[in-house]
Amino acid sequence: MPASPPQPRRTLVIVVLDQIVAVVGSVRRALTGRGGGSRLTRDAVIASLAVLVATAVPVVLVLRTPERLTPVVLDPPPDGDLPTIPEFGTRSMEARPAASSPPAAARTTTEAPPAGPAAPTTAGEPSPAATGSTSPAALRAAFAVEERALLSYGAGVTISNAGPTAATGWTLVVTLPRESLEVTSVTGARATRAGATWTFVPDGSTGEVPGAGSVRVTFRVSGAPINSTPTACTIDGAACSGLPA
Repeated sequence: MPASPPQPRRTLVIVVLDQIVAVVGSVRRALTGRGGGSRLTRDAVIASLAVLVATAVPVVLVLRTPERLTPVVLDPPPDGDLPTIPEFGTRSMEARPAASSPPAAARTTTEAPPAGPAAPTTAGEPSPAATGSTSPAALRAAFAVEERALLSYGAGVTISNAGPTAATGWTLVVTLPRESLEVTSVTGARATRAGATWTFVPDGSTGEVPGAGSVRVTFRVSGAPINSTPTACTIDGAACSGLPA
């Protein structure tokens, strides 16, 4: 015998519709066989059928259009960092200032300005601040006529140091009124002349003037004391005292 053709496959929609038709037919036959039944029973059966039909219709529509149940697929976001949207009501919704400064590790500190150069000092020679010493005070000189004669006189100059430390080296300059006057018998210094001006520098015994001390220079001038006394006298540029008016 030839094989019977295959039956078409029944879908879920057809199965549901067949079940609804079968239920309706069964209820109809039950009501017809009982002679109509009571009105209350008939109303209950009709209400049940209405509920069944109302439930079956949406199911059938959904099954016939399954694309309605397909979830919506969103396109993936483009590459790159996108800001994350925080959930509503969380603390992350608060506004935050944008970071405008570099990280702490990348920040540079302000360097302090370099100290000024130290005062130059001579190699091997301690500075006055390190030794606590002070500069010697300026020397002073006092001129005096000590011996008078008819045609000459003897003079003496006292060079004093008022400072606490010794002073080394000095220059005494004496100016006479005339170039013809001579200076002789010098002690405590060596004398040179330039016209009427005589310059005295210390010898070995007076080269250092001790602190709070003095040295003396003496000499003799060949001229009458009345008109041969010095017109000027300086010690290291400072005027001497004791000159006759």
